[in-house]
Amino acid sequence: MKTIISFWKNNRLFFFFVMLMCVFRSAVADWYTVPTGSMQPTIEVGDRITVNKMAYDIRLPFSDISLLQLDEPVRGDIVVFESEQASNRLIKRVIGLPGDQVSMRNNNLYVNGRSLNYQLEKRTEREVLLTEQLGENTHQIRLDTQVNTPLKNFSTVTVPEDYFLVLGDNRNNSADSRVIGFVPRHELRGKAGYVAFSLDYDDHYLPRKKRFLTNLYEQP
Repeated sequence: MKTIISFWKNNRLFFFFVMLMCVFRSAVADWYTVPTGSMQPTIEVGDRITVNKMAYDIRLPFSDISLLQLDEPVRGDIVVFESEQASNRLIKRVIGLPGDQVSMRNNNLYVNGRSLNYQLEKRTEREVLLTEQLGENTHQIRLDTQVNTPLKNFSTVTVPEDYFLVLGDNRNNSADSRVIGFVPRHELRGKAGYVAFSLDYDDHYLPRKKRFLTNLYEQP
């Protein structure tokens, strides 16, 4: 018993620090490892993304209980959410807000009857890179020309109250709202902000120096 008490006295600051870090990562901020290319070119496979968990809600630490709603996502936000439909944690871009009418024709998005603006950035045999204007947000999207998918078209849908329509920036290679449906607000876990660091899985897991602290909302 004396040994346990002595151990606690000698290490209580360390345990207190670990506890605070766990609370911080649970309720304030964390990072998320991106395992797929569904958000290319904005997010690469191997990126570690910082997530502001207080962007939309204050949650009870170590739980999914929202104590206070602070804000709502806007079009263009990159959100992390726990998808019950996909049984996985996902990261996608918010396209449609509650009440919006959204459709897609040959990868061209229409929001509330208006086509988004697109500008060609790059074209190769394998892919097309476009700049997409979504409200005040400008970002790049990738179209894989070697993939023939029905996902590039869908009829007009109305986003229900307390739900969001989300898409991946790698439009022909993303299991998003076209597959899993609308995302309920209570599944949101935070807003992605920066690339904390990135490892290149194809190059012996070496760090990608150019991606260090990259702002996800700034064009390259």
